[in-house]
Amino acid sequence: MHLMKRHAAWILFGLLAFYGIISLLVSAQESATFDEKAHIPSAYSYVRYGDMRLNPEHPPLLKDLAGLPLLFLDVKFPLDTPEWQNGINEQWTLGDLFMNCTRPDIACNDSDAILFWSRLPITLVALLLGLFLFFWGRELGGALAGLIAAALFVLDPNTIAHGHYVTTDIGIAAFLFFAFYFFVHFLKRPSWKNVLLAGCFLGLAELTKFSAVLLFPIFGLFALLYALTKPTATPQSDTTPSRLHPRFSILFEYLSKYAVMVVVCFALISIVYALNTWNMPAEKTIANAELVFAGERPAKVFARETLTTLATTPGLAPMAHYFLGVFMVFSRVAGGNTFYFLGTVSDTASPYYFPIIFALKESLPLLFLLLVTTGYTLFRITKAVSGKQASDFFRVFAESFQARITQYLALFFILFYSYVSITGNLNIGFRHLFPILPFLYLLIAKTLADFIRRHMEQSGYLIRPLFALLFVSMLLVPLSVYPSYLSYYNAIAGGNENGYKIATDSNYDWGQDLKHLRNFIDEHNQCLKADYLGCDERLVELPPIDTIRLDYFGGSNPALYLPGRYTAWHSDNEPESGWYAVSAVFFQESIYKHKAPGKRGYEWLRDLGEDARAGDSIFIFYVSPDDLH
Repeated sequence: MHLMKRHAAWILFGLLAFYGIISLLVSAQESATFDEKAHIPSAYSYVRYGDMRLNPEHPPLLKDLAGLPLLFLDVKFPLDTPEWQNGINEQWTLGDLFMNCTRPDIACNDSDAILFWSRLPITLVALLLGLFLFFWGRELGGALAGLIAAALFVLDPNTIAHGHYVTTDIGIAAFLFFAFYFFVHFLKRPSWKNVLLAGCFLGLAELTKFSAVLLFPIFGLFALLYALTKPTATPQSDTTPSRLHPRFSILFEYLSKYAVMVVVCFALISIVYALNTWNMPAEKTIANAELVFAGERPAKVFARETLTTLATTPGLAPMAHYFLGVFMVFSRVAGGNTFYFLGTVSDTASPYYFPIIFALKESLPLLFLLLVTTGYTLFRITKAVSGKQASDFFRVFAESFQARITQYLALFFILFYSYVSITGNLNIGFRHLFPILPFLYLLIAKTLADFIRRHMEQSGYLIRPLFALLFVSMLLVPLSVYPSYLSYYNAIAGGNENGYKIATDSNYDWGQDLKHLRNFIDEHNQCLKADYLGCDERLVELPPIDTIRLDYFGGSNPALYLPGRYTAWHSDNEPESGWYAVSAVFFQESIYKHKAPGKRGYEWLRDLGEDARAGDSIFIFYVSPDDLH
């Protein structure tokens, strides 16, 4: 353990280098995910044209970062198309035109180059999160705690999976964590410097994803509680009115400075939105509002009128677009999404979705550590409060709250955010729990480091090999499933091979394996021409793949990777003999969703059994003429 502390910087560098290299390798092998087709063209249009008419339901910060490298590429954007000039939020169509070369009259861009370079800044954000985990862990429990926190992040297959996609998932986890870090520094020392830093990072979180609005009540509550539990003997700042009772003086200082923090936050939001909408006509914002909030329900009328007023008031147009996004997100969460989960297809959320997905998508070593450290923490709390009088509760709580403010804040956020997710109506992926993951890593690391420090002298002979075994088991998880991280499920769920039976969408199949399908077809045809080592003996008995029937879910255009070698297919088509490739999302939904009489799903392919897979998420079948009978 002392060796780890002495070489902490090099160990951290090795962990982050491992994460960065894996992310770059996987990024180069994967096709565009479904959501990236909307995010990437939006990113370029923001930084190149100062226009946010595309994808307004997400703030611009991460897309600005993703769009910056594209400015140095020779790319053409479809400005002259009706979809851009007259359309309303035509993000999917413009995504195809910008990335996927879907129309002969529109100049083609290098899709792979756009995908790789726009993903690179997201990977850098993920690496910055790993660095912050180390620094905050070190502040709480020394270098060992910092390294454990960073290792839990780096070796989690789920963070590796999403750590390069041009979406908001890893970004909101990072910027929420940064905002909490600087808010805790403000609580411990409410200087104006810390007020400014906390306000700026609160603003950056709000500019990352609209779910960050939850921070306003959480930070306000904890500013209040911290002020109420702070010892009154603490010297006050010169700006605090001395005529007030010391308790009210502390309360006034914290709440007034928190108010300033919120003002700084919205000032930053306004500036960033102004930079992203300087060339956007107000009519586009109003048209978006009228389309999304059509109808005469009071809430929709209020949204339309508010956004129209803001958009047409000089100086407030940037905030009109900000609140358009906020309103759109709340509307979408209320509406829900269609998803497959445990043999059902529904657009109504299940309260069991996120608990089950968390238990089956997280690695077993991390789940083990979570259970052990939680049990150890409860044991320590019980031991600390046993024998205490009820009259001492407030004093004990106040002292503990002041000394362990990070732990209280992190635990509250984990529980609160989990409750909001479980009771919400947007069950479309484990990625929506990403905001709580850094705090879980931090709490586990702090508790584990404290346990090791307390018991190393007496039980070091046992702790050292167990710690080494635990680290090796954590390292083996990402190494064993490379490069299929998005489809990762732990052994309890049956691993990557069977995870699609639990849930699909961004838990398993987001369109990432189209390049792997191309590689499979090339390798299979090569195996039939020559006796290559590693060829599947069973597959070489099957005919070559000249044309494959493809039912693909994702953000890439199959024609880019399989030109002239595929036919678009649907589950309702009349079965034919030949090769089939079906994305797991469409495969499961076609089988388990309610179908009208006479409609066909892929039950017949399921009964035949798959012959191979491209990656994990594209199922490949060969149907012989005899199979049709």
